[in-house]
This record gives sequence, structure tokens and C-alpha cells, in this order.
Amino acid sequence: MSDVSRLLRPKSIAVVGGGAWCAQIVLQCQQMGFSGDIWVVHPKGIEVHGIRAVPSLDDLPGCPDAVFLGVNRFLTIDLVAQLAGMGAAGAVCFASGFSEALAEDDAGADLQARLVKAAGAMPILGPNCYGFINAVDQALLWPDQHGCVPVDRGVAVLTQSSNIAINLTMQQRALPIAYMVACGNMAQTSQAQIAMALLDDPRVTVIGLHIEGFGDIAEWHALALKAASKGIPLLALKVGKSEQAQSATVSHTASLAGSDAGADALLRRFGIGRVHDVPTFLETLKLLHVAGPLDAPTLSSISCSGGEASLAADTAHGTSLSFPALQDDQKQALRSALGPMVALSNPLDYNTYVWRDTDAMTAAWLPMAADHIGLTLLIVDYPHTDATDWVCATDAAIAVREASGRPVAVVATLPELMPQDVAAQLMAAGVVPMNGLTEAIAAAQVAAALTDSVHEAPLPAGDDRDGALVSERDAKTMLQSFGVSVPQVFDTATGPEEHSGPFVVKGVGFAHKSEMDAVRLNVAKADLDAVAADIPGDDVLIEAMVTGAVAELLVGVVRDPAHGFVLTVGAGGVMTEILQDTQSLLIPSDAGTIKTALSRLKTFPLLTGFRGKPAADLDAVVAAIMGVQSFVVARHDRIEEVEINPLMCTSRAAIAADALIKISPERT
Repeated sequence: MSDVSRLLRPKSIAVVGGGAWCAQIVLQCQQMGFSGDIWVVHPKGIEVHGIRAVPSLDDLPGCPDAVFLGVNRFLTIDLVAQLAGMGAAGAVCFASGFSEALAEDDAGADLQARLVKAAGAMPILGPNCYGFINAVDQALLWPDQHGCVPVDRGVAVLTQSSNIAINLTMQQRALPIAYMVACGNMAQTSQAQIAMALLDDPRVTVIGLHIEGFGDIAEWHALALKAASKGIPLLALKVGKSEQAQSATVSHTASLAGSDAGADALLRRFGIGRVHDVPTFLETLKLLHVAGPLDAPTLSSISCSGGEASLAADTAHGTSLSFPALQDDQKQALRSALGPMVALSNPLDYNTYVWRDTDAMTAAWLPMAADHIGLTLLIVDYPHTDATDWVCATDAAIAVREASGRPVAVVATLPELMPQDVAAQLMAAGVVPMNGLTEAIAAAQVAAALTDSVHEAPLPAGDDRDGALVSERDAKTMLQSFGVSVPQVFDTATGPEEHSGPFVVKGVGFAHKSEMDAVRLNVAKADLDAVAADIPGDDVLIEAMVTGAVAELLVGVVRDPAHGFVLTVGAGGVMTEILQDTQSLLIPSDAGTIKTALSRLKTFPLLTGFRGKPAADLDAVVAAIMGVQSFVVARHDRIEEVEINPLMCTSRAAIAADALIKISPERT
């Protein structure tokens, strides 16, 4: 067992310090039923809930597995060094005033570095950390109230925020929480390392991660690989936007693909599901705990109201989920169970002809839980006045789950109309009790998209660099050497004698030429001199105009310090930022992944032939994107930004009509 595992699964606990915080830990360990040793360290030898304190760590009867340090930050450092020397498994550092307090105290960073040095190889949680609750072993180092109860198995949740952790333990949604870990500053032991240790506990079914920042990407890659090998889903509630997304203004790509796009791409690459709010986080964890990842993005909905049926359909509209039309065998079984008065469809309004007859309700609902349906939603809102008449619905839902063997959820459209006792009964029977229709649909979408495939780690962002813009001529030359097609360029002095036009005339040196009126299209040969003279700037570029384009794309790369190099593809041209139709990946990505990203664009039909127009050469488009990627990989230590906008997509080629590169000088 690793030291992190020993810390989180202790057989002995020591609490250092006095006051209400430490007394709370002792009391809660006793109340939860911790069977190991509980020791208290306090110089005055006080008694805490029947346990007599010893005056120092040296006076402990043994070496503790897990220690809560409820003392000031200076003493914390000294005690951590002493514990490391004793061979303790780890410590929770409760004190604040370290790196999180830099704005108020310049000494915080130095103290945190000293703390890490003192710990050595001994794991520490924090500092500025509440600690952990282990509800499967009834062990905790947690100095405040919480809502966890002993469980045999369940989900593990990790968060940097102790307050969010407390709130999550207070959920009343029948979600069994096996571990709650507050990670604090993560001065030494990271979220990924903690999650790796939790994967070794077979009682953990899902790991939920409230993530503020990733840190070491290699650790997250290792975590994803280990989770996939064990079949344990990972779910992220990722928050935060980087300054990059707010301040980078050179390219369209920078404004569209900030850190959040990079985070999203990283999570997808590692097979980690993502949600954006706490209720959906809890409901998705619950769904994954009971049913695991769904094997199809298909739903059945069953309700006794046409309004609820329509609401279910509308809630799923625009997601990757669908309600497949009923198959013939389903219709036959439904007609037999419901008779001729019910209109058969999916979502299904079964009316209330079979209400109170559990066997009849089961027979009516069972055909909807077919093998090709990823999740069957039984919409039931239990009244908080008298729910006696709704027992038949609970029993029928359980019977459908048992008979079908398929994932089944009972969904209350209003979260508060799922009683806790009913939720516990459903959960025990393998039926997912879901609080809120919106959250249930969102959870199903995440669960249906999870895979166990983890791609290679992304190209590291490397050190910060001071990139400078190169000319459009040079940018196109660089990209052309990596297989990207560019327009034919003509010498402005001699003129394009061998080409009859039309032409494009541009002013060189502007990041956004259209805003400076520095680009003219469809210029006739006879007008070249006059147009060139009217273009702002000292340098003019004349190119053959690309004709026959069926679509214009943006292809861009931004170096994201937090996640690597973000490759963005999307609708291009002057409307790029208005349309906001983009998909982001991390470099490197293979051709199949790039083609899939293109297919997710709203404008993708333009590439496949829209309303009788010819289709673009999709292979040429992908080859151009791969060329950009190859260029970035080859110059990854110098690249800041790369953008082609637009990439003109014709039926025979994909040509970079404009290009921008921001790159640092070659190192000597």
C-alpha cells in the first residue's frame, strides 16, 4: 500500500493541537465508528472526549498513520519534519498563510517551500486544508461538521475547496460518498496523485474531481491510464479561465481557444467526463456509480403526462442524445400492455390506465427498456404530502430493472420531489434515483460519451517565450515547407504576366487586414497598379485569388501554458468570432480525430456538399491541418501562435489564403 493510501486508510490517527477543531475530529471518529487507535497530542495533557493527550509526538505509543496538525504555520513545518523522521504515513496541514496568502504576506511562498522540504517523501495534504473523510473505513481527519455516513462502497470526491467539500457531503440525493478529500494548496501531494491512490481501493466506484488547475499533465495522463485499466470512470467539474483567453488578441484563434478550450480538449483526450455545475456533478456521479458509462447515447422516456413527455424531448434537444422511434416488437408489447387508447411513441405518455397495478405497470414499461436503449427514464414526481399511492411506481421501476437488466432511472422533474427514503430504496435495487430532469439528461449525455480509450499525452507547452509576428510571406513559406498549399505569389515589380486574374492585393504587416482596409479581392489585372497604390502600408503582396471555394475554415494553434498546444478548427473568414463555430484538440492528434472534430462543426455540411454544391476535398483539408500540426511539433520550443484564416476549401484542394505565425527567435 502506498503512503498516500496509508494516509487515507489509516489504522491509527493522531490529532495535534487543541480547541474545537481537534475535539471535533476526535468526536466524529468516535461517532462514525473508527476501529483504530485515536491519539491526541497537546502540551497540557488535556482530555478530549475521553482520550488523555500526550504532551509531544515523542510520547505517542506508536507511529501514527495519519496526523492532523491543527497548529500555526510555523509549528506545522517543525512537526511535519518530525513526523517524516518518525516514519508516519502522512499529515493534514490545516494551517493557512502559505502560498494562498501571497497577496497579503510575501513570506507565504517561502514557508510553503520549507514545508515541502520538511515533509520529504512523506505525503501531506494541504496546507490550508480540511483533510479527508473515509466513510468506508469510518476514518476521518476533518475539523468541521459533515454529512457523510458509513458506506460499503461509493464515489470518491476530491476538491481544492474545503467549503465546497463540506457542501458536497451535505447532499441529500442518496449518493454514497466513500471518500471526500480536500486537497488545499497541493504544495506536495496533487489531486492526480491522491486519485491514483484511491483507484487502488476496490470499494471506489467513480472518482469525481473539482479541478481548478491541472499542474503536471503527465500525472493526469498516468491517472487516466490507470483508471481506464481498472474500469473506474473519472468525472471533472472544471472551473476557471486563464488570463491567456482574456489577453491574447493577435489571432482569432487566441480569442476563441483560451484555457477553457484547452482544458476541455485535455479532459476529452484523457477520457474524463466534464460537467459545469454542482447539481449535474452529483447526478452524474450517481448515474456512473449505479450504471457505469452508458453503452449507447439513446434514451427512452416514460411518463403519465404528455406534457412531461414533451418536456423530456425538449430537454434533450440539441444534445448528443436521442429518443429512437419504437421498434415493431416494442410496439407490439406496448399495445398488448396498454390497449388501443394510448398513442405509442418515444417519449411515451402511457396515461394512467395501469396505475396502482404493479404487474401491469411493469409490463407497460418493460418494452421501453430495450437492449438498444442506453438509459430508460421513468419520470415520477413524488408528492411531499402523501406518496402512498406512488409505491406502485417505485416497485414497477425496480421490477423493470430486474427483468431487463438495462440501466433504469427514476427521475423527479423537480429535484425536491425525490424523497430520500425512496431514493435509498431505488439505489439499493440498482435503479438510479435522479433529482431533476435537466440534470438527468445532462448526466446521461456525459455517461454516454465516456470511453476507456486514453490518447497519448499532449505535446508539453514548454517554457514561456517571447514570440514575434513574422510577415505573411514568411509564414506561408514556413507552412508550405510542411505540405500546406498556398496561393501563387507575384512580383509586384514585373507584374503577373503569366496569369490573367483575378488577384488578391494585401497590405503586409497587419494582424487583421480587413479592419485596416488592407485587403482587396477580385482585383482585375488592369487595376493592379491602382489598387496596390491605394493599399495602406509600405509593403504590398499580390497573389492569385483562390476561386471555387465551398467553405472557409479557420485552422489555428495557440500555446496554452496549462495544457499544451491547442489546435482549433472552425468556421473561418471575417465572421469567425461572430459564428463561434469551433472545435479544439490538443497536439498531437491523428487524422481520424481531426476529421471527427470537423464533423462536429455546425458548418460541416458545407464541406460535404450543401444544397447541390460540390463537396470539398476533405482529405486535402485534413492534410492541411496535419501540415500545420507538423510545423508546430517541429518548432514547438519557439511557437506561440499559428493561424490560417481562411483555409479555402475547394473540391480539389485546401489552400491557406492568409497565414499568421508568432514565433520566438531560433536559439543559438
